[in-house]
Amino acid sequence: MLEAIKQPWPWYVAGALIGLTVPYLLLVGNKTFGISSSLRHLCAACMPANITFFKYDWKKEAWNLFFVGGIALGAFIGATLLANPGPVQLAEPTAAYLAEKGITDTSALMPPEIFSWSNLFTLRGLIFFVIGGFMVGFGTRYAGGCTSGHAIMGLSSLQWPSLVATIMFMLGGIAMTWLILPHLLTL
Repeated sequence: MLEAIKQPWPWYVAGALIGLTVPYLLLVGNKTFGISSSLRHLCAACMPANITFFKYDWKKEAWNLFFVGGIALGAFIGATLLANPGPVQLAEPTAAYLAEKGITDTSALMPPEIFSWSNLFTLRGLIFFVIGGFMVGFGTRYAGGCTSGHAIMGLSSLQWPSLVATIMFMLGGIAMTWLILPHLLTL
């Protein structure tokens, strides 16, 4: 049984389990799913400053902090106790494309040629870590939520803004992958 859990799960099993989170949260406590709002709750709880954005009853949403804590704990357990000992499986065209761009170590989830401590203080690190992190945070706030909140919860409850946000997330990801990332990988 433990060996079956250690293997990668097919997308249709993992996707269905994530999708079932939405009706569960709605039926159990009329709660909405989203991860980015937990950072706001955490800031409101830890920094009782006189900032209007953080002045609300965050205790009503404390369940979200436990939910995110469970995600972090599950990720830790999955990465340490249930880690698949085999290398990450990439499609041959993807591995060839990455090798063409100088990324040859595709055995790890995050290629060390990009995501390593030694790259942190380089131009590539500045772009990937600092500018990329800022853009993700800014985009999440500007869109009123993250990809999980809009694409999973928002679409399942037929919210028009979530449809627009999800389309924009996808277009941005496609543009990044095909137009911008090839240039960044050559830095």
